[in-house]
This record gives sequence, structure tokens and C-alpha cells, in this order.
Amino acid sequence: MPKRTLVTAALPYANGPIHIGHLAGVYVPADMYVRYKRLKGEEILFICGSDEHGVPITISADKEKVTPKAIVDRYHELNKKSFERLGISFDYYGRTSSEEHRKVSQEFFLHLLENGFIDTKEEPQLYDEEAKMFLPDRYVEGTCPVCSNPDARGDQCDNCGTYLNQTELINPRSKVSGSKPVVRPTKHWYFKLSAFQKDLENFIESYAGKWRDTVVQQARSWLKSGLQDRPITRDLDWGVPVPLEGAAGKVLYVWFDAPIGYVTATKEHLPDNWQYWWAEDKDLEWLCFLGKDNIVFHTIMFPAMQMGYNKDGSFTYRLTTNVPANEFMNLEGRKLSKSRGWTIEPHEILDRYDADIIRYTIACNLPESKDSDFSWKDLQAHTNNELADILGNYANRTLTFVKNNFDGKVPDAASDEQYLNSIGEAAKEIGSLYEKCRLREATAATFDIIRSANKYFNDHEPWKLIKSNRDDAAKVLRTCLEVLRAVSTYIAPILPNTSDRINGMLSIPAGKITWDNAHLALLTGHAPLGEIKVLFPKLENEQIEAELTRMQEMATKAEQQTAPVVSNAKITIDDFKKIKLKTAKVLEAEAVPKSKKLLKLQVAVGDERRQIVAGIAEKYTPESIVGKTIVIVANLESAKLMGIESQGMLLAVNDDKGVVSLITSEKESSDGLEVR
Repeated sequence: MPKRTLVTAALPYANGPIHIGHLAGVYVPADMYVRYKRLKGEEILFICGSDEHGVPITISADKEKVTPKAIVDRYHELNKKSFERLGISFDYYGRTSSEEHRKVSQEFFLHLLENGFIDTKEEPQLYDEEAKMFLPDRYVEGTCPVCSNPDARGDQCDNCGTYLNQTELINPRSKVSGSKPVVRPTKHWYFKLSAFQKDLENFIESYAGKWRDTVVQQARSWLKSGLQDRPITRDLDWGVPVPLEGAAGKVLYVWFDAPIGYVTATKEHLPDNWQYWWAEDKDLEWLCFLGKDNIVFHTIMFPAMQMGYNKDGSFTYRLTTNVPANEFMNLEGRKLSKSRGWTIEPHEILDRYDADIIRYTIACNLPESKDSDFSWKDLQAHTNNELADILGNYANRTLTFVKNNFDGKVPDAASDEQYLNSIGEAAKEIGSLYEKCRLREATAATFDIIRSANKYFNDHEPWKLIKSNRDDAAKVLRTCLEVLRAVSTYIAPILPNTSDRINGMLSIPAGKITWDNAHLALLTGHAPLGEIKVLFPKLENEQIEAELTRMQEMATKAEQQTAPVVSNAKITIDDFKKIKLKTAKVLEAEAVPKSKKLLKLQVAVGDERRQIVAGIAEKYTPESIVGKTIVIVANLESAKLMGIESQGMLLAVNDDKGVVSLITSEKESSDGLEVR
């Protein structure tokens, strides 16, 4: 039986549009791999879909005063359309809100329960008496017990990164009613993840040296810490209902049901043949393309769920055979952030740019081993210097020369088989890079072939040969056309639309060429060429500057929308108690280079030493402030000013012209004292 390959791409969360980081982390590399495999003539299935459950979706629905279904319907269609416009060639794109997914997920749950891998626990949980509901983690906010951040969530504090249990929050408040919730006991179902410690250790180690090292190391770190049983239910009315009596108001946790979405989508696409793609079989490979934040769910959680399902032998699921997870892609040197307006969304930029130039720029910068960066100037450089000047130039000069000198028909001449064979050998090497999921290298190697083709054209000087030896010129041009036809195949995984355009200019029907025969002489002498068109118009500086301006305006708008509103509203004593003011002695001070306003201070706060950046340079010199005992806000979140970390803020009297004077302590020698 021939080998077949199942490829899954991590389900994008239907809570907003996909962005450029998602494309680089998951979808462009997955599509490149799949398209290569199809060109090899191999049997392959490409599955994805929308992840449509979870608290962030219900919170979005609450804010917009619509149903969760309205949210997921909107973003499912938006993202599906974006993928189509980008040429991401899923065989099936499902959604986890479907009736079939509910059935499959519930069956998975019941099977694990019957096999003894699900248990129940009664535990304390916060309950909103006004809303009459138990509160999921993200429906609760309060003060972090570790860093005193007053806006920590019920599952994690974004300020210090600590994972929390909602009952650990100090002064918790419900995001539903705003009231203070009470603690009540409730029952939840737990997956016995700890039961699979040894099996998972053996599973991961069997792929050490074969999978990317970052994937293996992250999985090992979880295993080294010792696996703990994990809750798989929560109190919510949006999700897959727990299919048991006494479980009203409980749904399956999204981490549990989301990966089952791969199975559901396959079943919806191939209802009579889905097991062919999921049953344990040595001839079946399964690759999970995803970002590094999803590694644990595909190397620990879902494999354990499959192992638990497989125990009774009724059906044995194929475990993943590769997890080519990528690192993150940043944007213009900064971390992508939708809330800060620092993002690029395909549905918006595809109205202005060809999808292939976006795909190519991403392919050249895939974050396979470390975080990478997307920038508009880089997009311009790749488009102008490589797509236009190398690929576009080769296609145009070859086709135009044939049009002008051979009546727009393929020269009826022998081709240079030695050169074509060298192209074929290079393609084999590129193929081995695809097989190893080294897709960035495959992209670079593909363009090396095009560079070689340009050199072949230049070295043989057909513009001279046509005057001295028309037959030799015909051979050179026939070879160049055959190479262009081969190139159209080799670029297809990266630039599918461009590949189709080149084939159209060569009058080649789609689907006639494979990866392995693309280097052969396959054109027909005297066959007419199609209409010659410019493949890639160059991007002008004005276009790039407009994009950079647009991004900055988006970021500024987002900052204004999230900035705290300053008002004369009164605060309570409890509000004021959240602010910790302390005295601090200035030990050192220096000017911040390239800044007229900032000084960098080293201060003592009792036994602690801190660095504070303050905008007081126009009033105080470094020398005049050393030795002073000032007052600082001691529990302010750290921030960076001109790239320098500031661990607090000093207090000063200001007027409309700036700093008037510092607030200092009369007792100059005392630091670390509380100011009340």
C-alpha cells in the first residue's frame, strides 16, 4: 500500500480575523508542504477548520450584545475567505460548532469515561449570586496574590505571568454583574493525564532527533514536571454539553474538544472513509502544523486522549508522526498585538496586494528555528529584487524574445538535456528539504534555480546568436522555455497563482506536470504561446510609506481607546490603598542619550535597589539629584522608555510647562518608608 499523509493545520480561533503571524506560524508552511506532496503525486489530505468554543468568544458576544454563534459565524466566514484568497488549499475547512462535532466529541468523552480515564472532583468555584451562575476563569478579575496587579484574570495574571486558580484572587469581582462572587462547591470532570506519563515519555523519545528540537524540549519539560490530571469541563452555556445526567450547565473545555475537530472535519468530508485517514497504520503519516504555543496540546494532551481511547482496542487512532511547530513572527520589530493595533490582517491587505507576494515574503522569513520579523520594506525588497527582477525578468525576457523572433511559438529544436538534467537534480535536493519541513531553505533553493536560468540566458547571448546561428538560438530559447515551464512547477508550492499565470503564458493545461518530470523536455515545437503579461509590478516607496503610516495610525488609535480616562471622579479609600508610595534615595543619576527630558536613576528602596527613568532632565541635572530622598510609586508595572526599563515612577509637582519640583522627604537619610 502506498504511503499517504494526513496534514492538519491548527484550528484558528473564531474570535477575530487571522493575522500575518498565523500565516507564518501555521498556514503558509502547511500549504507549501501539501502542494509539494500533491505535485509528487502522493495521496494526501489537508484538514483545518474554525475553533469556535471557549470563554473569549462568549465575552466578545457579551460586549457586542449578540449571541456567541453570531461571533463565530462572522469570523468563520471571514477567515475561510481569507484562506481562499491566499491560496491555502484545504481539502476541507470545518467548524467545531457543528452538530457532527458535538456528537464526535461527546463520543470521545464517553469512551474515555468507560475506559476509566475520566474522574470527577468537587472543588470550590466562584459563584455570582446576582447573575445566578458559576463563573468561568475569565469571567473573574481581582488582585493577583503574587504581584498585586488589581486586574489579574481568574486563570492567569498578565502582569507577572503567574498561573492562578480563580479562588486565589484577592477581592475578586464578577465581569458579569460587577459584584463580589462567593465560593461554592461544584463538580467537574477530570482527564487522568497522569496515567499516561510513561507512555508519553516513550512516545516523545521515539521522535527525539527526528522532530524539531524545540518541540521535543517543550514536551520533555512538561513530562519532567510530572503530569497532573486536568479538568475537561467548565460551567458555561456555549460549547459541547457534557453528555451525562447531573451535568446541566457543564460543557467540555475547549482544549479538550478543539483537537477532536480534526477528526470531525475528516468525518464530515469523508463520512464513509474517515477511518482510512485516522486508523493506526504504518503507511499513514500525520503532520500537525502549528505555532509553538500549541505544542503541548499536540504532543501531550491529544496523544494522551488518543491513547486512552485506544486502550480497549475498538478503534486505534494514529498518533501524530511529526509536529513541525514554528516560532513566532513579529511585525516591524515588535510583537504582534491586536489590542495595541499592531497587526496586519489578510482580509484587509489582500485588497491592495497580490497574495503571492505576501506568501513569498513569509516563506523567505519562516520562523522555523527562532522568531522572525515581517516588515513592509522587506516585502518591497523581496517583491522588487527577487520576484520582479529575477523571476519576472526571466519569464518576460524569454517569452518576449520568442515572440519577437519565433512568431510567438515554441522553437522546434532540441533542448539542452544536460542543463535540464541539472535542474532536475536541484529539484531533488529541494524535494528533500520539503520532506524535512525545511521550507525556508526550500524557498531559497528554488530561487537559486531561477538565478541559474537567468545566468544560462545571459551566458548564451541569444540576442547575438539569432544573428549568427538561428538554429543555436532556437535551441537556447527552447531550453529557456522548458526551464520556465519547470520553474512554474517548482514555485507552485510557494507562488501558486504565479505558477498558473506562467502556465497560461506557456499554454500548458493545469495538472499536466509533476515534480519528478518537470525537468524533462515536454513542450511541443511550433505550439503557440499565450499572452505575455508582467508578473510582478514593482512596489513604489510611496506605497510602503502609506502602509507604515496606516499601521502607526492604527496603533495610536488603539492606544487612545485603551488609555485610562482622567477625570475628577472621586475614588474610595480602597482604591487609594492599591497605590504603594515609598521613599527612595537616589544613589546614581545619568542623562539618557538622545533625550532632552529623561534621566536614568539608581535608587535605594530599603534593602532593594531599583532603576527608574524620569522626565526631569529639563529641571534637574544628574549631579543635583544624587543624594535626594524622593517619593516613588513602588507597585507600578515596569515599563520601557527609549528602550530602558523603569521599575517605578517618582512623584513631582507639574504645571503646564513641565516639572516644577520633586516631592521629597524631609528626612533625607530614610528610604523604603511608606508614604500614607
